[in-house]
Amino acid sequence: MTEGAAARRPAHAPPLLGIGQVLAKLQPEFPDLTPSKLRFLEEQGLVTPSRTAAGYRKFSPADVERLHLVLAMQRDHYLPLKVIRAHLEAVDAGSAPALPGAVSAAAVQATANRYSRDELIREARATPNLLDDAIAASVIRPADVYGRDALDALRALAALRAVGIEPRHLRGLRAAAEREAALIEQAIAPERRPDAAGRARTAERARELADHLAVVHGSVLQRALDGLSR
Repeated sequence: MTEGAAARRPAHAPPLLGIGQVLAKLQPEFPDLTPSKLRFLEEQGLVTPSRTAAGYRKFSPADVERLHLVLAMQRDHYLPLKVIRAHLEAVDAGSAPALPGAVSAAAVQATANRYSRDELIREARATPNLLDDAIAASVIRPADVYGRDALDALRALAALRAVGIEPRHLRGLRAAAEREAALIEQAIAPERRPDAAGRARTAERARELADHLAVVHGSVLQRALDGLSR
């Protein structure tokens, strides 16, 4: 959008925002958001701000809402950008697709909030003792505010405890996860760049590799379970 076009916008139209104003709106919930990451998300086709004649980016309220959705999908559901982009393209085309796992965009927005310790325990229908045991076993990281990943983990742990599987039985998961993280770190080392946009690309690549490892892990576990029916 040129400066002239901006001047012709309807008087009732909401004002467009610069990068600094967008950061001020989103950083309280997404503190890792930087100007470089905003530019990276634009490069990936996830948001398309207008431009002034001087080339400055201007974001509409719809752009800010879209960015919030993208960041929430990344943070709370660990979705790679290519999956998020495909979802948004389908929405733009008039569809109402569900994300992997049948999670809708509305559900992502609904679960974008964070949880205090008491809220986490209540939402997971767990007990304080279970959360303490999970933290002691390094299955859940202690925090003042917890995210969707901790909620999903605590719910799963509550279901496992019901059949006698305790967090202490899962201590090996951390060691296995650290070994897999080391493999990913080694794989992406040649791609590392010191700038913020480069770090964002590296983080996205790490998520993609983690998805592949999760598939392999699930396959190996399923094969082991198949032996129980023989």
